[in-house]
Amino acid sequence: MIYKPVAGERPLWDFQDGNLAQREFAAYLISELGNFGVVPPTVLRDGPFGIGMVQQWIHIDEEIDLAEFYRQDNSELRKMALFDAVVNNTDRKIGHLLPIRTDLVHGCDHGVTFHEEDKLRTVLWQWADKSLTHEEIERLLLLEKSVIESSVQLLELISESEYSALLARINRLLVEKKFPTPSDEWPAVPWPPF
Repeated sequence: MIYKPVAGERPLWDFQDGNLAQREFAAYLISELGNFGVVPPTVLRDGPFGIGMVQQWIHIDEEIDLAEFYRQDNSELRKMALFDAVVNNTDRKIGHLLPIRTDLVHGCDHGVTFHEEDKLRTVLWQWADKSLTHEEIERLLLLEKSVIESSVQLLELISESEYSALLARINRLLVEKKFPTPSDEWPAVPWPPF
């Protein structure tokens, strides 16, 4: 298990203090609501250092070379890229990819997600501007409905403006029917990328 207590969170200039654990849990909920299956089981629990995020430890396939793997046109990585676009992940680094096998990948460190401003930063840009598949559009339609139905629970974890931005991102993906492209107003890749 991984335990990240709120008391140990480092203040960030662009995210609310003491809220990263809730964002990690919200990311897990979105992964489940949209049937992405890319975030390990995650809960909020009271632990030895207070309330925090608790996440299942993932044993990765250490034979997979992450420096090569993240560049591949892999359906699991593509699913992760779509998930990151939905949650507005500002920190998808190579080391945040957890390949159990080449056909089963989880991701970790989702504390800096759901910002109301577009801040997508990722190493998974190989699908930028590519059309969404029928399956991806169906996934987003299901997710949109589920996010609306789960509004009470999500609004306990993220702000109203972040919740509205989440729905707006899903809607934009459905309207444009393609993956987002890197912004020229914000660094497209987190530093360091690994």
